Amino acid sequence: MESGPAIFAGTVFALFGGGLLVWTAARVRHREPVAHGVSPVASATLATVAALLTLALGAWCFTGL
Repeated sequence: MESGPAIFAGTVFALFGGGLLVWTAARVRHREPVAHGVSPVASATLATVAALLTLALGAWCFTGL
């Protein structure tokens, strides 16, 4: 009965993490700022870490099935 919410949460986390990772990579590749007013290296690093954490959280949700 609890597999439905786990699938939904895992999908949401995986889509958000993947989208954030692709968006960050595209911004870095075009040498555009990831966040305005912040160091480019720090903002790209923080966005990448956040994307990887949400992808890991999505994977964790799927392992609970």
